[in-house]
Amino acid sequence: MKSMKETWRLNNGVQIPCLGFGTYKAAEGSTSEIIKTAIRCGYRYLDTASFYETETYVGEAVAESGIRREEFFLVSKVWKDEMGYDGTLRAFERTLENLGTDYLDLYLIHWPKPSPDTKEWKQLDVETWKAMEKLYREKRVRAIGVSNFLPHHMENLLSSCEVVPAVDQLEFHPGYSQEAAVCYCQERGILVQAWSPLGRKRVMDDELVEELAKAHHVTPAQICLRYALQKGIVPIPKASSEERMKNNQDIFDFELTGLEMSELDTMPPAGWSGEHPDRDRVKVC
Repeated sequence: MKSMKETWRLNNGVQIPCLGFGTYKAAEGSTSEIIKTAIRCGYRYLDTASFYETETYVGEAVAESGIRREEFFLVSKVWKDEMGYDGTLRAFERTLENLGTDYLDLYLIHWPKPSPDTKEWKQLDVETWKAMEKLYREKRVRAIGVSNFLPHHMENLLSSCEVVPAVDQLEFHPGYSQEAAVCYCQERGILVQAWSPLGRKRVMDDELVEELAKAHHVTPAQICLRYALQKGIVPIPKASSEERMKNNQDIFDFELTGLEMSELDTMPPAGWSGEHPDRDRVKVC
Protein backbone atom coordinates (compact mmCIF):
# COMPACT_ATOMS: atom_id res chain seq x y z
CA MET A 1 0.00 0.00 0.00
CA LYS A 2 1.43 3.35 -1.12
CA SER A 3 -1.45 5.72 -0.29
CA MET A 4 -4.99 5.83 1.12
CA LYS A 5 -6.27 5.71 -2.47
CA GLU A 6 -5.18 2.09 -2.81
CA THR A 7 -7.71 -0.67 -2.24
CA TRP A 8 -8.27 -4.17 -0.96
CA ARG A 9 -10.35 -6.59 -3.02
CA LEU A 10 -13.32 -8.07 -1.17
CA ASN A 11 -14.37 -11.69 -1.64
CA ASN A 12 -16.99 -10.60 -4.20
CA GLY A 13 -14.52 -8.53 -6.23
CA VAL A 14 -15.52 -5.09 -4.93
CA GLN A 15 -12.57 -2.77 -4.30
CA ILE A 16 -12.55 -1.12 -0.87
CA PRO A 17 -10.25 1.73 0.25
CA CYS A 18 -7.42 0.70 2.56
CA LEU A 19 -8.15 3.54 5.02
CA GLY A 20 -11.48 4.92 6.17
CA PHE A 21 -12.90 7.75 8.26
CA GLY A 22 -15.13 6.97 11.23
CA THR A 23 -18.06 9.28 11.93
CA TYR A 24 -19.09 8.18 15.41
CA LYS A 25 -19.63 11.43 17.37
CA ALA A 26 -18.49 13.36 14.29
CA ALA A 27 -21.61 15.52 14.18
CA GLU A 28 -21.71 16.82 17.73
CA GLY A 29 -23.38 20.20 17.68
CA SER A 30 -25.64 18.99 14.85
CA THR A 31 -23.26 20.00 12.11
CA SER A 32 -21.58 18.24 9.19
CA GLU A 33 -18.44 20.42 9.35
CA ILE A 34 -16.12 17.68 10.66
CA ILE A 35 -17.21 15.31 7.90
CA LYS A 36 -16.82 18.05 5.29
CA THR A 37 -13.29 18.63 6.56
CA ALA A 38 -12.53 14.91 6.25
CA ILE A 39 -13.70 14.97 2.64
CA ARG A 40 -11.53 18.02 1.91
CA CYS A 41 -8.60 16.09 3.41
CA GLY A 42 -9.16 13.34 0.86
CA TYR A 43 -11.18 10.73 2.74
CA ARG A 44 -13.67 8.93 0.54
CA TYR A 45 -14.45 5.92 2.75
CA LEU A 46 -17.03 7.23 5.25
CA ASP A 47 -18.20 4.83 7.97
CA THR A 48 -21.51 5.54 9.69
CA ALA A 49 -24.38 3.64 11.34
CA SER A 50 -27.98 4.26 12.30
CA PHE A 51 -26.88 4.22 15.94
CA TYR A 52 -24.32 6.99 15.34
CA GLU A 53 -27.03 9.43 14.21
CA THR A 54 -24.56 10.84 11.68
CA GLU A 55 -26.06 9.43 8.47
CA THR A 56 -27.87 12.66 7.65
CA TYR A 57 -24.70 14.69 8.15
CA VAL A 58 -22.66 12.30 6.02
CA GLY A 59 -25.26 12.65 3.28
CA GLU A 60 -25.16 16.43 3.57
CA ALA A 61 -21.38 16.54 3.42
CA VAL A 62 -21.25 14.25 0.39
CA ALA A 63 -23.94 16.24 -1.44
CA GLU A 64 -22.22 19.56 -0.78
CA SER A 65 -18.75 18.29 -1.71
CA GLY A 66 -19.36 18.51 -5.43
CA ILE A 67 -17.72 15.09 -5.78
CA ARG A 68 -19.51 12.33 -7.66
CA ARG A 69 -21.28 9.77 -5.48
CA GLU A 70 -19.38 6.99 -7.24
CA GLU A 71 -16.10 8.29 -5.81
CA PHE A 72 -17.28 7.66 -2.25
CA PHE A 73 -17.44 4.38 -0.38
CA LEU A 74 -20.38 4.73 2.01
CA VAL A 75 -20.86 2.22 4.83
CA SER A 76 -23.65 1.91 7.39
CA LYS A 77 -24.93 -0.64 9.88
CA VAL A 78 -28.23 -2.05 11.12
CA TRP A 79 -28.57 -1.53 14.88
CA LYS A 80 -29.52 -4.04 17.59
CA ASP A 81 -33.17 -2.98 17.78
CA GLU A 82 -33.57 -2.99 13.98
CA MET A 83 -32.61 -6.63 13.45
CA GLY A 84 -34.78 -9.33 11.91
CA TYR A 85 -35.86 -9.68 8.29
CA ASP A 86 -38.48 -6.93 8.08
CA GLY A 87 -36.72 -4.67 10.57
CA THR A 88 -33.50 -4.76 8.55
CA LEU A 89 -35.28 -3.88 5.31
CA ARG A 90 -37.00 -0.94 6.99
CA ALA A 91 -33.74 0.21 8.58
CA PHE A 92 -32.00 0.09 5.21
CA GLU A 93 -34.63 2.35 3.64
CA ARG A 94 -34.21 4.89 6.45
CA THR A 95 -30.44 4.79 5.99
CA LEU A 96 -30.70 5.47 2.25
CA GLU A 97 -33.07 8.35 2.90
CA ASN A 98 -30.77 9.80 5.55
CA LEU A 99 -27.73 9.53 3.30
CA GLY A 100 -29.55 10.83 0.25
CA THR A 101 -28.38 7.95 -1.92
CA ASP A 102 -30.03 5.05 -3.73
CA TYR A 103 -27.39 2.44 -2.81
CA LEU A 104 -24.74 1.61 -0.21
CA ASP A 105 -21.26 0.34 -0.87
CA LEU A 106 -21.28 -1.80 2.29
CA TYR A 107 -23.98 -2.67 4.84
CA LEU A 108 -23.18 -4.41 8.12
CA ILE A 109 -24.97 -6.09 11.03
CA HIS A 110 -23.69 -3.91 13.87
CA TRP A 111 -23.72 -6.54 16.66
CA PRO A 112 -24.57 -10.26 16.70
CA LYS A 113 -26.90 -9.93 19.69
CA PRO A 114 -29.35 -7.25 20.85
CA SER A 115 -28.15 -8.03 24.38
CA PRO A 116 -25.82 -10.64 25.91
CA ASP A 117 -28.75 -12.65 27.31
CA THR A 118 -30.69 -12.86 24.01
CA LYS A 119 -31.47 -16.57 23.74
CA GLU A 120 -32.70 -16.60 20.13
CA TRP A 121 -29.78 -14.67 18.68
CA LYS A 122 -28.82 -17.39 16.21
CA GLN A 123 -32.17 -17.30 14.43
CA LEU A 124 -32.29 -13.51 14.63
CA ASP A 125 -28.89 -13.23 12.95
CA VAL A 126 -29.94 -15.62 10.19
CA GLU A 127 -33.16 -13.67 9.53
CA THR A 128 -31.23 -10.41 9.51
CA TRP A 129 -28.68 -11.86 7.11
CA LYS A 130 -31.38 -13.10 4.74
CA ALA A 131 -32.60 -9.51 4.46
CA MET A 132 -29.02 -8.38 3.77
CA GLU A 133 -28.73 -11.02 1.05
CA LYS A 134 -31.96 -9.77 -0.53
CA LEU A 135 -30.58 -6.23 -0.66
CA TYR A 136 -27.35 -7.55 -2.13
CA ARG A 137 -29.10 -9.61 -4.81
CA GLU A 138 -31.17 -6.56 -5.75
CA LYS A 139 -27.90 -4.60 -6.17
CA ARG A 140 -28.97 -2.01 -3.63
CA VAL A 141 -25.76 -2.65 -1.74
CA ARG A 142 -22.45 -3.62 -3.32
CA ALA A 143 -21.24 -5.76 -0.41
CA ILE A 144 -22.58 -7.02 2.92
CA GLY A 145 -20.85 -7.94 6.13
CA VAL A 146 -20.90 -7.90 9.91
CA SER A 147 -19.39 -6.08 12.86
CA ASN A 148 -18.29 -7.42 16.24
CA PHE A 149 -18.88 -11.04 15.17
CA LEU A 150 -16.56 -13.57 16.80
CA PRO A 151 -15.91 -17.00 15.24
CA HIS A 152 -18.90 -18.71 16.92
CA HIS A 153 -21.22 -15.95 15.70
CA MET A 154 -19.78 -16.22 12.22
CA GLU A 155 -20.11 -20.01 12.17
CA ASN A 156 -23.83 -19.62 12.76
CA LEU A 157 -24.16 -17.45 9.64
CA LEU A 158 -21.87 -19.54 7.48
CA SER A 159 -23.89 -22.67 8.23
CA SER A 160 -26.94 -21.26 6.46
CA CYS A 161 -25.97 -18.25 4.35
CA GLU A 162 -25.85 -18.03 0.58
CA VAL A 163 -23.55 -15.00 0.53
CA VAL A 164 -20.40 -15.19 2.67
CA PRO A 165 -19.83 -11.95 4.63
CA ALA A 166 -17.29 -9.74 2.90
CA VAL A 167 -16.20 -7.89 6.03
CA ASP A 168 -16.05 -8.18 9.81
CA GLN A 169 -15.49 -4.88 11.59
CA LEU A 170 -13.84 -5.46 14.96
CA GLU A 171 -12.31 -3.43 17.75
CA PHE A 172 -8.63 -3.79 16.93
CA HIS A 173 -5.51 -1.97 18.12
CA PRO A 174 -2.23 -2.70 19.90
CA GLY A 175 -3.16 -4.17 23.26
CA TYR A 176 -6.39 -5.65 21.88
CA SER A 177 -5.55 -7.41 18.63
CA GLN A 178 -8.23 -10.17 18.75
CA GLU A 179 -5.92 -12.69 17.10
CA ALA A 180 -8.44 -15.57 17.12
CA ALA A 181 -11.17 -13.56 15.38
CA VAL A 182 -8.78 -11.91 12.93
CA CYS A 183 -7.17 -15.21 11.92
CA TYR A 184 -10.57 -16.88 11.57
CA CYS A 185 -11.74 -14.20 9.15
CA GLN A 186 -8.55 -13.93 7.14
CA GLU A 187 -8.38 -17.70 6.66
CA ARG A 188 -11.85 -17.52 5.08
CA GLY A 189 -11.27 -14.50 2.85
CA ILE A 190 -13.27 -12.13 5.06
CA LEU A 191 -11.65 -8.69 5.28
CA VAL A 192 -11.17 -7.36 8.80
CA GLN A 193 -11.71 -3.68 9.53
CA ALA A 194 -10.60 -1.95 12.71
CA TRP A 195 -12.87 0.27 14.72
CA SER A 196 -11.07 2.17 17.47
CA PRO A 197 -7.73 1.44 15.75
CA LEU A 198 -5.99 3.98 18.01
CA GLY A 199 -7.24 2.40 21.20
CA ARG A 200 -7.38 4.88 24.05
CA LYS A 201 -5.02 7.00 26.10
CA ARG A 202 -3.37 3.94 27.65
CA VAL A 203 -2.39 2.73 24.18
CA MET A 204 -1.10 6.13 23.07
CA ASP A 205 0.93 6.42 26.29
CA ASP A 206 2.24 2.86 26.24
CA GLU A 207 6.04 2.82 26.47
CA LEU A 208 6.43 0.46 23.50
CA VAL A 209 4.16 2.52 21.24
CA GLU A 210 5.96 5.71 22.25
CA GLU A 211 9.37 4.08 21.69
CA LEU A 212 8.40 2.94 18.19
CA ALA A 213 6.97 6.37 17.38
CA LYS A 214 10.29 8.01 18.29
CA ALA A 215 12.27 5.43 16.33
CA HIS A 216 10.25 6.06 13.17
CA HIS A 217 9.79 9.82 13.72
CA VAL A 218 6.01 9.52 13.70
CA THR A 219 3.19 9.81 16.23
CA PRO A 220 1.84 6.99 18.42
CA ALA A 221 -1.40 7.18 16.41
CA GLN A 222 0.52 6.57 13.19
CA ILE A 223 2.17 3.52 14.75
CA CYS A 224 -1.25 2.07 15.60
CA LEU A 225 -2.62 2.69 12.12
CA ARG A 226 0.47 1.30 10.42
CA TYR A 227 0.20 -1.78 12.65
CA ALA A 228 -3.33 -2.44 11.39
CA LEU A 229 -2.35 -1.82 7.78
CA GLN A 230 0.53 -4.31 7.94
CA LYS A 231 -1.82 -6.89 9.48
CA GLY A 232 -3.97 -6.66 6.35
CA ILE A 233 -6.68 -4.78 8.24
CA VAL A 234 -8.52 -1.62 7.16
CA PRO A 235 -8.24 0.97 9.96
CA ILE A 236 -11.15 3.38 10.39
CA PRO A 237 -9.86 6.17 12.63
CA LYS A 238 -11.91 9.18 13.64
CA ALA A 239 -10.56 12.66 14.23
CA SER A 240 -12.04 16.08 14.75
CA SER A 241 -9.16 18.31 13.66
CA GLU A 242 -7.79 18.72 10.16
CA GLU A 243 -4.25 18.22 11.43
CA ARG A 244 -5.05 14.82 12.91
CA MET A 245 -7.03 13.81 9.85
CA LYS A 246 -3.97 14.48 7.71
CA ASN A 247 -1.58 12.81 10.15
CA ASN A 248 -3.75 9.68 10.12
CA GLN A 249 -3.22 9.46 6.35
CA ASP A 250 0.54 9.78 6.62
CA ILE A 251 1.26 6.12 7.32
CA PHE A 252 2.53 4.91 3.96
CA ASP A 253 6.15 6.05 3.95
CA PHE A 254 7.48 3.93 6.81
CA GLU A 255 7.30 0.26 7.73
CA LEU A 256 7.38 -1.60 11.02
CA THR A 257 9.86 -4.48 11.14
CA GLY A 258 8.81 -8.05 11.81
CA LEU A 259 10.22 -7.79 15.32
CA GLU A 260 8.35 -4.54 15.98
CA MET A 261 5.11 -6.11 14.76
CA SER A 262 5.71 -9.07 17.07
CA GLU A 263 6.27 -6.73 20.01
CA LEU A 264 2.97 -4.97 19.29
CA ASP A 265 1.21 -8.33 18.89
CA THR A 266 2.33 -9.38 22.36
CA MET A 267 2.18 -6.14 24.34
CA PRO A 268 0.10 -6.21 27.55
CA PRO A 269 -3.68 -5.69 27.23
CA ALA A 270 -4.51 -2.00 26.88
CA GLY A 271 -7.18 0.32 25.55
CA TRP A 272 -10.14 -2.08 25.43
CA SER A 273 -13.47 -0.27 25.11
CA GLY A 274 -15.24 -2.61 27.52
CA GLU A 275 -17.57 -3.80 24.74
CA HIS A 276 -18.00 -7.53 24.08
CA PRO A 277 -20.86 -9.14 22.15
CA ASP A 278 -21.43 -11.89 24.72
CA ARG A 279 -20.94 -9.90 27.93
CA ASP A 280 -22.39 -6.85 29.63
CA ARG A 281 -20.40 -3.71 28.97
CA VAL A 282 -17.48 -3.28 31.32
CA LYS A 283 -16.58 0.20 32.54
CA VAL A 284 -12.90 0.75 31.85
CA CYS A 285 -10.54 3.68 32.29
